Amino acid sequence: MDPTGPPATERLSHNERLVDAIDLPIGRWDAGNRLVFCNKPYLQWAARAREELIGRTLQEIFGTEAWQCAQPAFEAAFQGRTVTYERRLTHVGKGGRWARIQAFPEADAQGRVDSIFTIAFDIHDDVVQREALTAARERLDRFTENIPYPLTYVDRNFVLLFVNKAYIEATGQQPKQLLGQPIGDVRGAKRWKEHKPYFERALEGKPVHYTRLVDLATEGPRWMRTSYVPDFGDDGEVIGLYTVTIDVHELTLAQENLKRSVERDSLTDVLSRRTMMDRLEAALATSHQTPMALFFVDLDGFKEVNDRLGHRAGDSVLIGVARALQGAVRAEDSVARFGGDEFLVLAPIRDAAGAHALALHMLAAVRGLPDRPVSASIGYALAPTDSQQPLKLLQLADEAMYEAKRLGKDRVVYGSASRATAPGPALPSR
Repeated sequence: MDPTGPPATERLSHNERLVDAIDLPIGRWDAGNRLVFCNKPYLQWAARAREELIGRTLQEIFGTEAWQCAQPAFEAAFQGRTVTYERRLTHVGKGGRWARIQAFPEADAQGRVDSIFTIAFDIHDDVVQREALTAARERLDRFTENIPYPLTYVDRNFVLLFVNKAYIEATGQQPKQLLGQPIGDVRGAKRWKEHKPYFERALEGKPVHYTRLVDLATEGPRWMRTSYVPDFGDDGEVIGLYTVTIDVHELTLAQENLKRSVERDSLTDVLSRRTMMDRLEAALATSHQTPMALFFVDLDGFKEVNDRLGHRAGDSVLIGVARALQGAVRAEDSVARFGGDEFLVLAPIRDAAGAHALALHMLAAVRGLPDRPVSASIGYALAPTDSQQPLKLLQLADEAMYEAKRLGKDRVVYGSASRATAPGPALPSR
């Protein structure tokens, strides 16, 4: 710590509050892989009394399988490296949940590592939660120096009273340039304008979290999550704020990929059936203000492509049709694969003529595929004119599509409620 910083007792108090503010389980292990300290969240996480934990190895506490997962990470940490590993938890109350464990060394002034800390993140629901970092009270200063995440403490006037080594490295400034300075001056006017609202909200007494894409000099753009945690005085008033910044880049990307896998059809990359039905239901709820058209597109001759050229060629046709439909509609329109060789298109319209023109445009787009391997039969219905019920509107569009096939395929048919319910030739069954 820089000698110009707060007194040791004040830093100690801040560090104690920091551990409580993080409110996550913490473990410290000696060279014999024995647990020598754990905080209350750790006791809850382990579902055991302190007397059952302190002085025991990880293998004794959680079993051989857990130790086999942890051992390489422990060995690397005692060699001075920060490492992570993942395992499925098996202890009481946590069984079946996946956790990512980070182990990092606690080095003394001479660089020797005689103990390590472990931090666990619950990744079971793709939500990262930092495990509380724990250490003995007399070693909290060293703990905060070794934690690989930027930590700060500011008073009510946003003056920096504490920074750790990671924050110093991130800013490229020395403690004497930081401590006692308004954090807005340290971060610069542009960045402070972005962050100040979160500080101000945290001063109201509740933790605030902010995730943003940061362009790091050494690693490029990374998703980072900063938590602003209020520090309460004995009178219950907020006397300062802690900030903790962690890297959530991999988790954020994984969440985006998961979201995309649910929203998108894996083959064609247009919307999935489930997503389209959700959008249809939401759109019909306001169709009196914004009329909508639902188009049911079924390919003509697709089975012959599969039978003659194989499923790989069929998949290529589906991808081509999906791209053609997306190219034929507007940015505000939605294209989805309903299943097999069937597609849905949902579009806001001005009137029935506009809907028919859009249907013809899509028909032409499919006709324009290279070598024209297939054509399309398109049926559509309008909301609220024909129905405001999603399944009813889908039924009308589907029936109109089959009418287009009955009339010779490669054409557009409007499936109005009046036409669909009027007597007429029987439509072919599926």
